[in-house]
Amino acid sequence: MKRKLLFGERMLYGDGKSPFNLIIPFKIRGEIKESDLRHALHKIQNKHPWLTASIDFDENKRPWFTTNLNEHFKIPIRIVERLSDEHWEQESTLEWKTVFDAKTAPLCRITWIKGDDVSEILMVYHHCLCDGTATLSILAELLQLLDNPDADVGTEIPIMGIKDVIPKKVLNNYRNRTKNVMVGKMATLALWLIPIKKVAIERKKDFMLRWRFDQEFTQQIIQFCKANQFTVNTLLSTTVLTAFKEIRKEKAFNKISLPVDIRNLNPIIKKDHIFAFGLMIVLSLLPEKDFLKSVKALQRNVNDKLAKLNPYSLMMMMEACHPALQKFTNLLKYGKSSNDCMFSNLGKIDIPYQYQNFEVESIFSPSVMGPLGNTTTLLTSTYRNQMDFSFMASEGYLSLVEAAAIKDKVIAILKEHVKKPTAILTATA
Repeated sequence: MKRKLLFGERMLYGDGKSPFNLIIPFKIRGEIKESDLRHALHKIQNKHPWLTASIDFDENKRPWFTTNLNEHFKIPIRIVERLSDEHWEQESTLEWKTVFDAKTAPLCRITWIKGDDVSEILMVYHHCLCDGTATLSILAELLQLLDNPDADVGTEIPIMGIKDVIPKKVLNNYRNRTKNVMVGKMATLALWLIPIKKVAIERKKDFMLRWRFDQEFTQQIIQFCKANQFTVNTLLSTTVLTAFKEIRKEKAFNKISLPVDIRNLNPIIKKDHIFAFGLMIVLSLLPEKDFLKSVKALQRNVNDKLAKLNPYSLMMMMEACHPALQKFTNLLKYGKSSNDCMFSNLGKIDIPYQYQNFEVESIFSPSVMGPLGNTTTLLTSTYRNQMDFSFMASEGYLSLVEAAAIKDKVIAILKEHVKKPTAILTATA
């Protein structure tokens, strides 16, 4: 089984020599046997064909996912002795830098930080293979199989190309096809005309900051948003933009990019589909003086942008841009940074925590690090009613001192506005 990589997947994969790794860490309390873990991974590979795939190039240097039925083509497991509660963070930064050899092994691997009664497990993926939603779906399957090796996790009908994610009536419509191919060709031409310097910004040291809100404050945030009729995502976006502005001042761009899960707009793509194509919107704060008014104004902006997103047209247009792939990649890699960060909220992780033989104490927010320009990324998720954050960056784009100040400012802004009496009275009025 084989298929060509789509435009977005090719962009994330690049030349295969630079890591672009997505890590899902979780903490488990109880006894886990290595044989059970290997069995679970084997069954997961049986469900998801692209977890058995290598990447091969054709005569035109176009990459293909190609499934490998060799019994030795297994998801590798690296086991290290657990030294502390923070040891997994060190292993995460190591995994960021470790390149996948897509010719000899799957684009997924496991690092097991093994202790006597507690372990952290890192599920590491090349980002070209799948997005955060898919990785959480696979995590749910892994935990189910660790608890019950005989569990039936089903079989994925894999996406074999653009024809499997766009309805036939849309894909075969002459007007749609012509319009989107034309837009794609115009975008390709525009990219060729943009002059790009060939000297990348020196990234320097990559780092990660982490924090978590307890159940009480997490619930207060959720109730505050419901009462004021905006989403948690919009509240957090406003907070992040405000924090960058207050800390970085004139160096702030007042701009963050937010991935949008394509599954919310395209029901053909299921949660457990191995798929990495994402949509994106860009947000900026309007010049409102009041914080609550800023959040509500941003919510209206988000609603407008989401209403205009057309996943089918965008995918068709991007597939017409393959000739400009290298130019687009270079623009991201060498062009000047124009946004503060990428911010992604995975929302509530709906995975049980209590199993027969173990307990999932934590599912940490993912971390990601790639080679395409500004690496500054803030990810959040909520598990067991606790909102968890991971904040990644590189010193060449954002200093550790500034990042720590932004983290503190985000926390302070939320506590000020969610907890202060006037805001709560406004919310409940």
